[in-house]
Amino acid sequence: MSAPAAPAAQESAPGPGEQRLRAAFSGLTTRGRSFLAAGLAAGVCAYVLGQSDLLRVGLLLASLPVVCALVLFRTRHRVTGSRRLSPARVSAASEARVHLRVENVSRLPTGLLMLQDRVPYVLGPRPRFVLDRMEPGGRREVAYRVRSDLRGRYPLGPLQLRLTDPFGMCELTRSFSTQDILTVVPQVEALPPVRLTGEAKGYGEGRLRAPALSGEDDVIPRGYRHGDDIRRVHWRSTARHGELMVRREEQPQQSRCTVLLDTRDSAFYGAGPGSAFEWAVAGAASTVLHLLERGFAARLLTDTGASVPRSGAEATLTGQDSAEAAGLMLDTLAVVDHSESPGLSLAYDQLRGGPGAGEGKEGLLVAFFGDVDEEQAAVIARMCRRSGAAVAFVLDSADWAHEHEPGYPDLVPAGRSWDEERLRLLRHSGWTVVPVRPGAAMAAMWRQADELRGAAGTAAGAPGGAA
Repeated sequence: MSAPAAPAAQESAPGPGEQRLRAAFSGLTTRGRSFLAAGLAAGVCAYVLGQSDLLRVGLLLASLPVVCALVLFRTRHRVTGSRRLSPARVSAASEARVHLRVENVSRLPTGLLMLQDRVPYVLGPRPRFVLDRMEPGGRREVAYRVRSDLRGRYPLGPLQLRLTDPFGMCELTRSFSTQDILTVVPQVEALPPVRLTGEAKGYGEGRLRAPALSGEDDVIPRGYRHGDDIRRVHWRSTARHGELMVRREEQPQQSRCTVLLDTRDSAFYGAGPGSAFEWAVAGAASTVLHLLERGFAARLLTDTGASVPRSGAEATLTGQDSAEAAGLMLDTLAVVDHSESPGLSLAYDQLRGGPGAGEGKEGLLVAFFGDVDEEQAAVIARMCRRSGAAVAFVLDSADWAHEHEPGYPDLVPAGRSWDEERLRLLRHSGWTVVPVRPGAAMAAMWRQADELRGAAGTAAGAPGGAA
């Protein structure tokens, strides 16, 4: 996936004349200043000694850096630059390539150019390039790589260009105005196909009515929309209504899924790669992409009640819509951070009043939880009442903090970490609970969730058994 090239960026308009003159002479190099000083000294000596030939030499020495500075300063607007990211969205610990292009749009050749791009320190060292003389209308292209172990959105630019004259008398640094954003999303792990499914709920026109029994008279038409196939026009209804009408078609049913991510600051301790919170974010990203690939209408929900997409009805996720929704949720997970939310009640309200309310169960619910107290455990137990299947990946921050950083102090308050009583409460309420140990692979936890759910179903179907 490649991002389109940024439009050509030009430098800002010059300021007042005095500031422009000061800027021109501030770019003199050591050689230029030496020539200027030598010319002034020669002029003073020529005046004292009365030597006209020495005065000509002094004028030549002093005028050369001045002329170079003025000529170089007047040609500053004639160099354009652009940047292209390949790709613009990359997983953590993966590399992205940045392509830079500089073009000389003036009628005069340039001197030696030094190109420098500003990048955040987490992406690596600041790249610098030296470009040879560019002929009029010429262009140069260079590239460098960036890499980050931390997810986020990082600005690249502005691009800085240092112009020099052929004699090396003056150097002027100019900055372009445009910036580009590199999005580093969580690392996504391929998950194995399992039997975790929720109740299928159809989307589109087909689920709003019962199927036609027989014959064209049972067809329920709708108004013609731009892009409809002309072969679907229902001529009898068109004659009756006086406008083009087309036949409705049954839409294939599509299962719903909600991926709930607990981001409470009190639920996770520690930060950075290898922490419990980063594992939960990466697990949510892997789950979302896996379910979208399997044809689910998925949405991402956090403890703050924020939902992406905003409603399940927005996500008839097939083809290009599915890819667009996946990118939107990955962009959200790239910048998600700890929240100040005290509990999970907002997420529970969103699940209780979200899409599918009053239509039966909502479908599959996959959740990633940090530490909870007894009150939040009771809220979690009520979440799965309207779900066809509910899977909870629970992370004990104390274990993760000590594993991630040996000697980590015991900062988890009493009553916050998971115990057998709370896990049993979730299992009895219908959750398939998967405790996640430090360093566990998401694919293995996903397979274990399927095994635990299958074992619970077998126990429920056995004589005298209970789920």
